[in-house]
Amino acid sequence: MSRKIASHYALINDRLERNIVVSVDDAGRIIAIEQAEAIDRMAGVEFYSGVLIPAMVNAHAHLELSYLHGAIAEGTGFAGFAREIGRVRGGYSEEKRCHAAAVADAQMWEEGVAAVADIANDELVMNIKQQSKIYYHTLFEFFGLNNTSLDELKAVALDHNATVTPHSTYSVQDAPFRSISKLGEHPLSLHFLESEAEAELYEGRGSLAAWYERMGWQCDFLHYGSPARRIVESIPASRSLMLVHACMATPEDVELLNNHFGDRVTWVLCPESNRYISSLRPPVEMLRAMGAHIAIGTDSLSSARHLSMVQNMTLLGNDIPLAELLTWATRNGAQALGLGDKLGTIELGKSPGLAIIEGADLNKLQLTKETTSRRLL
Repeated sequence: MSRKIASHYALINDRLERNIVVSVDDAGRIIAIEQAEAIDRMAGVEFYSGVLIPAMVNAHAHLELSYLHGAIAEGTGFAGFAREIGRVRGGYSEEKRCHAAAVADAQMWEEGVAAVADIANDELVMNIKQQSKIYYHTLFEFFGLNNTSLDELKAVALDHNATVTPHSTYSVQDAPFRSISKLGEHPLSLHFLESEAEAELYEGRGSLAAWYERMGWQCDFLHYGSPARRIVESIPASRSLMLVHACMATPEDVELLNNHFGDRVTWVLCPESNRYISSLRPPVEMLRAMGAHIAIGTDSLSSARHLSMVQNMTLLGNDIPLAELLTWATRNGAQALGLGDKLGTIELGKSPGLAIIEGADLNKLQLTKETTSRRLL
């Protein structure tokens, strides 16, 4: 038996359309999309006050770090956060870690998340992800300036049909960075220019450079001159790439990377995490002006108060049209993960799941502090 679902607005073809009725079969497959008048009074139609959207795609998370919720103070700065996470992450039992991950997974599902690009350092919560109603693509991140062997991580990734990805441009030596770019065909995901220290490292200055010098660590990749230049000279243009955070990216960085990868590079914004760690804000206006392909992530509960896609969108401000914001959280994330044929849009024959955005200002078509999301199917 089919269900007919409608709301004040629906996200159709990257636009907010009024008076749309979406019919789905028992399997959740969309079998009809119709426009009608007085949909709130139509017999047999479930009407919801808000904006109907396909279920969302979280383009960057660390589910396994959910147990660190509230364990690290806000405002530590990037270097302080890195030190703190190293200090506190070993002090929790496997039971507590798994329970926190399961709670976070259930919350994302209820809030209307269909898929997650999830960063992992170990296998502990893989069983939770495999049993989840959410589709997870796991990216096991490789890092460590004294770590040069990929063998163990490759074996783990193979066991879970997952991807090996470099952590960043500042934490992986040249040979493994280049080797990883040739492994498989799934998208890579890099923490990119989250702080000024990453770019400064390539100039031999800043907090990262000072930390590495104190530790006696050497970098064999500084000859590239910048993080962006390292990426384009190390990763083939045919490889899809998610660049996460980009708070300190310059127009020159964006132009270089967009020219190299084209529409295969996605800029993943996690504004709540940036606010939590360093009060930085991603350069969303610049990215939009330069035609960047943007998606939304939540990062982890070690560096955020919540894993809410809606609240992350709200932090980006009301100067961005609501339809565009919602497209970042749905279609763009799905495309970044290679799932555009299955998820991210309300289209005939697809089964993307449906969610409702509630508490938005429907007169101005803006998100508010009271806006929330919940899954309908």
